[in-house]
Amino acid sequence: MTRQTSGWGFAVESFDLADNGSIPNNPHLPALIYRSVLAEPGDPAAFERLFASHGWSGSWRNGIYAFHHYHSTAHEVLGIAAGKAMVQLGGENGTVVPIGPGDVILIPAGVGHRNVSSTPDFLVVGAYPAGQEPDLRRGEPGERPQVLANIRQVPLPGSDPVAGADGPLVRRWFSRSHSG
Repeated sequence: MTRQTSGWGFAVESFDLADNGSIPNNPHLPALIYRSVLAEPGDPAAFERLFASHGWSGSWRNGIYAFHHYHSTAHEVLGIAAGKAMVQLGGENGTVVPIGPGDVILIPAGVGHRNVSSTPDFLVVGAYPAGQEPDLRRGEPGERPQVLANIRQVPLPGSDPVAGADGPLVRRWFSRSHSG
Protein backbone atom coordinates (compact mmCIF):
# COMPACT_ATOMS: atom_id res chain seq x y z
CA MET A 1 0.00 0.00 0.00
CA THR A 2 1.16 3.51 -0.75
CA ARG A 3 -0.36 6.59 0.86
CA GLN A 4 -0.17 10.13 -0.44
CA THR A 5 -1.79 13.36 0.53
CA SER A 6 -3.33 14.77 -2.59
CA GLY A 7 -4.04 18.25 -3.82
CA TRP A 8 -7.74 17.38 -3.67
CA GLY A 9 -8.10 17.82 0.08
CA PHE A 10 -8.08 14.12 0.96
CA ALA A 11 -5.45 11.39 1.37
CA VAL A 12 -5.22 8.67 -1.28
CA GLU A 13 -4.17 5.09 -0.54
CA SER A 14 -3.26 2.77 -3.41
CA PHE A 15 -3.32 -1.06 -3.29
CA ASP A 16 -1.70 -3.26 -5.93
CA LEU A 17 -3.32 -6.68 -5.60
CA ALA A 18 -1.95 -9.80 -7.28
CA ASP A 19 -3.99 -12.66 -8.72
CA ASN A 20 -4.53 -15.12 -5.87
CA GLY A 21 -5.66 -18.08 -7.98
CA SER A 22 -9.40 -17.70 -7.41
CA ILE A 23 -9.83 -13.92 -7.40
CA PRO A 24 -8.04 -12.47 -10.44
CA ASN A 25 -7.74 -8.91 -9.09
CA ASN A 26 -6.43 -6.51 -11.72
CA PRO A 27 -2.85 -6.62 -12.97
CA HIS A 28 -2.91 -3.02 -14.23
CA LEU A 29 -5.16 -1.02 -11.92
CA PRO A 30 -4.76 -0.51 -8.16
CA ALA A 31 -7.68 -0.29 -5.77
CA LEU A 32 -7.81 3.23 -4.32
CA ILE A 33 -9.15 4.55 -1.02
CA TYR A 34 -9.81 8.27 -0.58
CA ARG A 35 -9.98 9.24 3.08
CA SER A 36 -12.53 11.74 4.43
CA VAL A 37 -13.89 12.92 1.09
CA LEU A 38 -17.05 14.33 2.66
CA ALA A 39 -16.48 16.60 5.63
CA GLU A 40 -19.97 15.85 6.94
CA PRO A 41 -20.95 12.32 5.94
CA GLY A 42 -24.29 10.86 6.91
CA ASP A 43 -26.28 12.03 3.89
CA PRO A 44 -26.16 9.24 1.28
CA ALA A 45 -27.66 11.61 -1.29
CA ALA A 46 -24.45 13.69 -1.10
CA PHE A 47 -22.46 10.71 -2.45
CA GLU A 48 -25.13 10.02 -5.07
CA ARG A 49 -24.95 13.62 -6.31
CA LEU A 50 -21.14 13.65 -6.24
CA PHE A 51 -20.78 10.42 -8.21
CA ALA A 52 -23.49 11.36 -10.73
CA SER A 53 -21.88 14.76 -11.32
CA HIS A 54 -18.80 12.92 -12.62
CA GLY A 55 -20.63 10.40 -14.80
CA TRP A 56 -20.94 7.47 -12.38
CA SER A 57 -24.48 6.08 -12.37
CA GLY A 58 -26.65 3.16 -11.29
CA SER A 59 -26.27 4.19 -7.67
CA TRP A 60 -27.56 2.03 -4.84
CA ARG A 61 -27.58 2.05 -1.03
CA ASN A 62 -26.76 -0.97 1.10
CA GLY A 63 -23.66 -2.56 2.64
CA ILE A 64 -20.85 -4.72 1.28
CA TYR A 65 -21.32 -8.47 0.97
CA ALA A 66 -19.63 -10.53 3.70
CA PHE A 67 -18.31 -13.03 1.12
CA HIS A 68 -15.41 -12.57 -1.30
CA HIS A 69 -16.71 -11.32 -4.61
CA TYR A 70 -15.77 -9.14 -7.55
CA HIS A 71 -17.18 -7.73 -10.77
CA SER A 72 -15.65 -8.68 -14.12
CA THR A 73 -17.77 -6.31 -16.21
CA ALA A 74 -17.54 -3.01 -14.32
CA HIS A 75 -15.45 -0.85 -12.04
CA GLU A 76 -17.17 0.16 -8.79
CA VAL A 77 -17.08 3.11 -6.39
CA LEU A 78 -18.24 2.78 -2.78
CA GLY A 79 -18.88 5.85 -0.64
CA ILE A 80 -19.18 5.23 3.09
CA ALA A 81 -22.18 7.29 4.20
CA ALA A 82 -22.35 6.00 7.79
CA GLY A 83 -20.74 3.54 10.14
CA LYS A 84 -17.39 1.81 10.05
CA ALA A 85 -16.12 -1.46 8.63
CA MET A 86 -13.10 -3.62 8.04
CA VAL A 87 -12.98 -4.44 4.33
CA GLN A 88 -10.74 -7.06 2.77
CA LEU A 89 -9.40 -6.28 -0.69
CA GLY A 90 -7.88 -8.93 -2.96
CA GLY A 91 -9.55 -12.15 -1.79
CA GLU A 92 -8.28 -14.69 0.76
CA ASN A 93 -5.04 -13.46 2.35
CA GLY A 94 -5.75 -10.00 0.90
CA THR A 95 -5.32 -6.67 2.64
CA VAL A 96 -7.79 -5.72 5.38
CA VAL A 97 -8.38 -1.98 5.70
CA PRO A 98 -10.53 0.09 8.05
CA ILE A 99 -13.04 2.42 6.41
CA GLY A 100 -15.32 5.00 7.92
CA PRO A 101 -17.76 7.80 7.22
CA GLY A 102 -16.74 10.01 4.31
CA ASP A 103 -14.27 7.50 2.84
CA VAL A 104 -14.48 6.30 -0.78
CA ILE A 105 -13.19 3.00 -2.21
CA LEU A 106 -12.52 2.67 -5.95
CA ILE A 107 -12.51 -0.96 -7.01
CA PRO A 108 -11.23 -1.90 -10.47
CA ALA A 109 -12.93 -4.72 -12.37
CA GLY A 110 -11.63 -8.05 -11.10
CA VAL A 111 -10.61 -6.89 -7.62
CA GLY A 112 -12.06 -8.98 -4.81
CA HIS A 113 -13.67 -7.33 -1.81
CA ARG A 114 -15.74 -8.30 1.22
CA ASN A 115 -16.99 -6.90 4.51
CA VAL A 116 -15.05 -8.57 7.33
CA SER A 117 -16.96 -6.72 10.06
CA SER A 118 -19.00 -3.56 10.40
CA THR A 119 -20.99 -1.45 12.81
CA PRO A 120 -24.80 -1.82 12.76
CA ASP A 121 -25.24 1.60 11.12
CA PHE A 122 -22.86 0.82 8.20
CA LEU A 123 -24.26 2.32 4.97
CA VAL A 124 -22.61 2.38 1.56
CA VAL A 125 -23.53 4.24 -1.63
CA GLY A 126 -22.25 2.43 -4.70
CA ALA A 127 -22.12 3.39 -8.39
CA TYR A 128 -20.51 2.42 -11.69
CA PRO A 129 -19.06 4.33 -14.64
CA ALA A 130 -21.74 5.29 -17.17
CA GLY A 131 -22.56 2.37 -19.45
CA GLN A 132 -21.10 -0.33 -17.20
CA GLU A 133 -23.27 -3.01 -15.59
CA PRO A 134 -21.76 -5.20 -12.85
CA ASP A 135 -21.91 -8.96 -12.70
CA LEU A 136 -21.35 -10.81 -9.43
CA ARG A 137 -18.47 -13.29 -9.32
CA ARG A 138 -17.17 -15.33 -6.39
CA GLY A 139 -13.98 -16.86 -7.76
CA GLU A 140 -15.50 -20.16 -8.90
CA PRO A 141 -13.09 -22.31 -10.98
CA GLY A 142 -15.34 -22.59 -14.05
CA GLU A 143 -15.78 -18.83 -14.42
CA ARG A 144 -12.10 -17.96 -14.79
CA PRO A 145 -11.56 -17.97 -18.58
CA GLN A 146 -14.62 -15.80 -19.21
CA VAL A 147 -13.94 -13.32 -16.40
CA LEU A 148 -10.34 -12.77 -17.51
CA ALA A 149 -11.64 -11.90 -20.98
CA ASN A 150 -14.32 -9.64 -19.45
CA ILE A 151 -11.83 -7.74 -17.27
CA ARG A 152 -9.59 -7.00 -20.26
CA GLN A 153 -12.60 -5.50 -22.07
CA VAL A 154 -13.79 -3.13 -19.31
CA PRO A 155 -12.98 0.42 -20.46
CA LEU A 156 -11.45 2.98 -18.16
CA PRO A 157 -14.00 5.42 -16.75
CA GLY A 158 -14.22 8.87 -18.30
CA SER A 159 -13.58 10.58 -14.99
CA ASP A 160 -12.86 10.14 -11.31
CA PRO A 161 -16.17 9.76 -9.38
CA VAL A 162 -15.00 12.25 -6.73
CA ALA A 163 -12.64 14.74 -8.40
CA GLY A 164 -13.63 14.61 -12.07
CA ALA A 165 -11.42 14.71 -15.15
CA ASP A 166 -8.13 15.28 -13.30
CA GLY A 167 -8.73 13.19 -10.18
CA PRO A 168 -6.50 10.52 -8.63
CA LEU A 169 -8.24 7.68 -10.50
CA VAL A 170 -7.55 9.31 -13.86
CA ARG A 171 -3.93 10.02 -13.02
CA ARG A 172 -3.21 6.57 -11.54
CA TRP A 173 -5.34 4.28 -13.68
CA PHE A 174 -4.64 5.93 -17.04
CA SER A 175 -0.87 6.03 -16.46
CA ARG A 176 -0.88 2.37 -15.35
CA SER A 177 -3.01 1.11 -18.24
CA HIS A 178 -0.73 2.79 -20.78
CA SER A 179 2.50 1.59 -19.21
CA GLY A 180 1.93 -2.13 -19.35
